[in-house]
Order: sequence, then structure tokens, then C-alpha cells
Amino acid sequence: MDIRHYKAGQYQQQYEYKSFSPEKINRAWEIADGQIQQLLSDADRALGELNAFSQLVPNVAFFIRMHITKEATQSSRIEGTRTNMEEALLDERDIDPEKRDDWLEVQNYIQAINAAIEQLEILPLSNRLLKNTHKILMQGVRGESKQPGEFRRSQNWIGVSLKNAIFVPPHCDEVPELMSDLEKFIHNDDVHVPHLIKIAIAHYQFETIHPFLDGNGRLGRLMIAIYLANFGLLHKPALYLSDYFERNKTEYIDRLMAVRVGNELKEWLIFFLYGVAETARNSIQVFKDILQLKEKLEREVLPRFSTRRQENAQILMQQLYKSPTIDIKMVARLLGIQINTASMLVNDFVKFGVLYELTGKRRNRIFYFRDYILVFSQHGEKE
Repeated sequence: MDIRHYKAGQYQQQYEYKSFSPEKINRAWEIADGQIQQLLSDADRALGELNAFSQLVPNVAFFIRMHITKEATQSSRIEGTRTNMEEALLDERDIDPEKRDDWLEVQNYIQAINAAIEQLEILPLSNRLLKNTHKILMQGVRGESKQPGEFRRSQNWIGVSLKNAIFVPPHCDEVPELMSDLEKFIHNDDVHVPHLIKIAIAHYQFETIHPFLDGNGRLGRLMIAIYLANFGLLHKPALYLSDYFERNKTEYIDRLMAVRVGNELKEWLIFFLYGVAETARNSIQVFKDILQLKEKLEREVLPRFSTRRQENAQILMQQLYKSPTIDIKMVARLLGIQINTASMLVNDFVKFGVLYELTGKRRNRIFYFRDYILVFSQHGEKE
């Protein structure tokens, strides 16, 4: 079907309200639009460059962990949480009790991404995997009582109430068939649709079905990363779109809604593909900035330590790329040294501008590798 003739669906009268019943998507799609073809080419090229770059970076797994942390904070931020990257990297005991619910939602997101990518080794992107991932997202947080890991069996809505909803997804009786159609579309090799177009359509459809009572936004965005990994579009999971969606939150929501209301699928695809290309380029720049920071520290900071302390300084520096928040007891355990010795090493890292104190406390202080975290948190922000 030509996307110019696409009809998103229709409203169905339910008891005292109308729900939106979307058209199924497991069909052939014709996309001859020149603007979309150009953006698709740009996005594919940017992904290819990111793939190449991620394979050149040493210890890339350390940096992927930071990408995942940023994705978790930004995707959760769209839903109203206010945990930043520095807080997301802390242990629960170090989080203000008033912020722990938000912090836990971010931690669940991190755990859900890692678990989903690991499960892909034995289970393809499927409704079963999405349910498993949803269960992790919802554990111990707001929404944990709303059928975690199960498709909804009652009506949900977006807005203040069902009567005054901005959008009412399909009736729960339609959800299993619509989600089955979505799964078939994702894996239908006879439908010759470019992968980035396919996941853009699949993401829209998932958000429109809203198959769970809670957590649909986070899981729908996470599904994009799972798709890229499932089909090998990225050798390393280094591209996440939630930062782009969060920075363009109003347009993101409006574009999805415009498909439902006005069949404006082309405009959604343009928005999505532009985001993939921009995010891929930002991710490449992050890798470049990390390598530049690493080279600078190796040239200007590490040589300032004596030969006797050089090994410990090198080990600590390597650990900070893996886990950029640390306290003195952790340093002592890591290096097998006394607390006083660890304290002197940390103080030197502070003096040389590598570590900064985070809590403002005199005891139980926590230090963070500020410039490294800033590489991730600043990229993509609007000037």
C-alpha cells in the first residue's frame, strides 16, 4: 500500500466512549516519496558510520553502559521522572528518599534494556520478549499493580479521564490480534520494507495499541533499540532515540497523534528518520569526545603520578570509565589499599580536575568523573 493512501483506523463506539481501532500493518508498503528516500539514505549512512566507529573504540562496553544510562533517564523523563545521569549512577542508599521512586524507574529501564538484549540470543523480538521486558520495567514501581508482563484486560486512555481523554486506544478485546499482527509485520521477510521504515511504523503502531495498562511509552521506545539489535543494524547497542524524543517531546506526541487523526504517516516517518540520523551523528561525536578526553588525561594527568603510584592511578582511571561515580571505600577495595592511601589518591584526582565531589557532605562523600558524564549528558541538548 502506498503511504499516501494510508488510513490509520477508525473510532468504535463503546459504552459511553469511543475507542480508536487501528488498521493492521502486516502488509506490503510502497514508499516512493523522494524526501523519505533521502532521509532514509542519510539515516542508513549515519548508522553505518556509527557501526564502524563503535568497533574502533577500545573498551566500548564501558561507554555503551553510559549510553544505556542516558537512554533510561531520558525515556523516563518523558514520563515525568526527574532523575539525572549522576543520580542514576548512584546506589539506592545514596539517593534522597523523595527521589527513590524516580530513581528505581530508571534502574528498571537499565535492567530491562540489558535483559532484553541478552534474551535476544535465545528469543527474537516478539510479544513474549516484550512481556518479559515489561515485567522488569514495572517491578517495584508505580504501575506494578497494573498487570506487569500481561496485555491489558481493561480499557486505558491518555489524558485526565476516560471521558475527557486525549486519546483512547483500542478496546482490550482487540489487543491480542493487533499485537499478533505487529509481531508478524516485524518478522515478515516477504514485506520488503527497509528496517528503519519498519521500526518507525511498528513504534507508531505499538504506541497506538497501548497494549499494557502502564509503561507503554517506555517499552515502545525501548522496542526501537531491541529491534536494531535483533536485526543486527548495529553491532553494538549505541543508538537510543529517547533523548531526541525528549528534546522534541511536543512534536513527538503531536506526530504520533497526527497519524491517528489525519493519517499523516509521511510526516511521522520524516520525524523518525531525521531523529535516527541526528542521534547516530551525536553518538559518533560522543565516541570522538571520549577518545579525546582519554588522550588528554593520559597526556596531562596520569604522568603526574610517581612511578610507585602509577599502577593504582591507571587502574582507578580505567574503573572510572566503567563506573564514573565512586567513594573512598570503593577505591580501597578496588586497589587493595588502606583507606588513608585511597583517600590521598582520590584527593589527587580531585586536585587534577578528574573527580568532583557530588554530595557536599563531609563524611560518606561520593565523587564523580564529571567531564566524562558531561560528554553524554550534553550531547544533543539544544543551545
